[in-house]
Amino acid sequence: MRLAPILSLILILLLSVACQAGDGGNELIGRAVSTVEAGLSGSAPLALGELESALIGVYERVNPSVVFIVVEAAGIELNSGSGFVYDEQGHIITNNHVVENGDAYEVVFSDGSRRRAELVGADPDSDLAVIRVDGLPDGAPPVSLGDSAALRVGQVVLAIGNPFGEQGSLSMGIISGLGRRIRSLRDTQGGTFSLPEIIQTDAPINPGNSGGPLLNLQGEVIGVNSAIRSDTGFNSGVGFAIPVKAVARVVPALIAGGSYTYPYIGISTLPGEIDLDLQEALALPQASGVYVTGVTAGGPAEVAGIVAAPAGQGPIGVGPGGDLIVAIDDREVQDFHDLISYLVFETEVGQTVQLAVLREGGRVVVPVTLGERP
Repeated sequence: MRLAPILSLILILLLSVACQAGDGGNELIGRAVSTVEAGLSGSAPLALGELESALIGVYERVNPSVVFIVVEAAGIELNSGSGFVYDEQGHIITNNHVVENGDAYEVVFSDGSRRRAELVGADPDSDLAVIRVDGLPDGAPPVSLGDSAALRVGQVVLAIGNPFGEQGSLSMGIISGLGRRIRSLRDTQGGTFSLPEIIQTDAPINPGNSGGPLLNLQGEVIGVNSAIRSDTGFNSGVGFAIPVKAVARVVPALIAGGSYTYPYIGISTLPGEIDLDLQEALALPQASGVYVTGVTAGGPAEVAGIVAAPAGQGPIGVGPGGDLIVAIDDREVQDFHDLISYLVFETEVGQTVQLAVLREGGRVVVPVTLGERP
C-alpha cells in the first residue's frame, strides 16, 4: 500500500481539525505535520488520536438528536428520511420532500424509542419542513446551529443520517463548493424560483440521508442534507445541503405559522450568465449584472418602472433596451445569484429596496417595494 497519498489525506484532515480548534490550533498543526513526517519516514507509528477523538466526539454528541422518519399515506409507507431535534418543544427539522404527501409520521430515535409526529409547516422553496413529537426521550437535546458566514471550500464536514434505512450512519467529506442554487419544488405557473447559497459537498449522501444534518467538526449544524446530483439516484460525489442561514430564517416562521413568505420583485432574467457574445448582441456596457428580460404584470418591478427588454430575434428572444441591474441597496450585483441571495436572506416583504440599473447609457436608482412571492 502506498503511504504517501494516505498520509497526505491524513495531514489535510488533521490540519482541518487544527484550524477549527481555536486557540489550541497551532500546537495541533505542529503535531499533525510531525505525525505525517514520521509516518513517511517510517520512524514512528501514525498517531490519529486527535482526528479520531474529534469524529467520535461529534458523533456521540449529535447522533442521539438525529432521527429516522417514516412517512405514510392512507396506511401505506411512502418513503423515509432523516431529521434532527431543533428545540425542547419537540420540533424536528427535515426536508419538505421527505414529508410531502404524507398524512402520518413516525419518528425513531437512536435509543430505539418511537413517537408519532404531526406536520407543523413546510416550505418547498427551501425544501425545509418541521414536524413535532410530543415529548423527547432523555439524551436527545436540540442541536447547535453554526454560522454560514464561516464556511470555506475545503472545510471538513460530517453527515449523520439514515441512508438506505441504516440508522445512525456517519460519513465524512469536505465542502466542495459554495453559492450553488437548487430549483424550488413548488409548482408555479409562468415562473420558477430557486434557493441560493446552497452547500456542495462530497460527503456521501444517499437516499435516506435527506433531512439529516451536515456538521462542522464542532458538531454544529451548517446545513440540511437535501439532494444528490446523479443519473442513478445514488451518491456520485456531488451532494447538496440547505445552508443553516436558510434554517435560521425559514424554520421559526414554519413553527409560528406553518409557512414562510418570500420577498418578491417580479422580474424575468436571462437563463445564464452574460458572456461576451450576449453583451455585444444586447449592446450592454458590461457583462456583469442582471439583465431584465420581463416584468410581471402588476408586480413590484413593473409598478416601480423597471424596464424590460423588448422582444427580439435569436435564441434568447429579446433585444437591447432592457435595464441591467448592477446594485441593490448599494451592494454590487455581479449576477443573478447576488441579487436573489440579497432578496432571500436580507430583505422582508413590504421593504423598499434601491435598485441601481444601467439604462440608456446612464445609471438610474429605482426604489422598488417588495411584494409576496406568489
